[in-house]
Amino acid sequence: MNDPVQPAEALRRSLAELLDGLPPTQAAGAVDRLIATYRGDTPTHAPILRDRADVAAYAAYRMPATFEAVRSALAAFADAVPGWAPGSHVDVGGGTGAATWAVTDIWAGERPVTVLDWAEPALALGRELAAANPALAGARWQRARIGAGLELEPVDLLTVSYVLNELTEADRAALVDAAADAARSVVIVEAGTPAGYARVIEARDRLVRAGFRVAAPCPHSAACPIVPGSDWCHFAARVGRSSLHRRVKGGSLAYEDEKFSYVAATRLPAEPADARVVRRPQIRKGQVLLDLCERDEALRRTTVTKRHGDLYRAARDTDWGAAWPPR
Repeated sequence: MNDPVQPAEALRRSLAELLDGLPPTQAAGAVDRLIATYRGDTPTHAPILRDRADVAAYAAYRMPATFEAVRSALAAFADAVPGWAPGSHVDVGGGTGAATWAVTDIWAGERPVTVLDWAEPALALGRELAAANPALAGARWQRARIGAGLELEPVDLLTVSYVLNELTEADRAALVDAAADAARSVVIVEAGTPAGYARVIEARDRLVRAGFRVAAPCPHSAACPIVPGSDWCHFAARVGRSSLHRRVKGGSLAYEDEKFSYVAATRLPAEPADARVVRRPQIRKGQVLLDLCERDEALRRTTVTKRHGDLYRAARDTDWGAAWPPR
């Protein structure tokens, strides 16, 4: 019997098939235009993804990065709630459903899944792609305006990825409050920029005030120790580059790093990491320098040397964003 195809590989194959029959210049042109639109000031009444060609090109370009970023955040969350798996999942502003694929990669099996988005072409394509993932066979793809007035049913896990940047401040607050009222656990992912981090911190503070505990990446639920404006907390996920990525970006590397900021908060009993590696480890002769966010609400650099034995070997293998010490 053949082993089942893992979600990441199934998604990669499905996205490759999307571009069959779509002229490369049209795909690259659509991606260029959509990236410019997303980075600009687009009125909320103007649909960003206009048709199937737009959605197919942008999904092939962005879904792998969104999948890897959300998967990384969910993996850190899963580490803080060992033995737990969501019985239901709602993805708000999910578009073509990258976050739903990431959830099935972390927690196997079927569960009630709902994807909410206001772009019908994105929902239609997400439904089509989901046919390649048995765990999403029963998923609902529902059109909804994201922001104030959004009604959410009780759910175990709610994800919001790369959505807050498209909302006004009032709509962001309304969405996070609605998520806090409906969900037992909330995972929010934004771009790993100073602005993205600021939106995550804003959401994190609202969730904590609503009674949630931060499970990841922070080892505590107190205020972030980063002085506003001096730095920002973000991480990186390695993403394999498709031929479309290389055409659009003009790069030759087979991969790129997706920078993202996130918060995973929950009403469940959680065991946050003792500390989190918040910068890429610096490996030097006989030592590893780790920049850590620690439980006592402080940022510190620690040096792990050969004298630390197994801990030194673990430090050489640890990654940016990992829990420290390893569990």
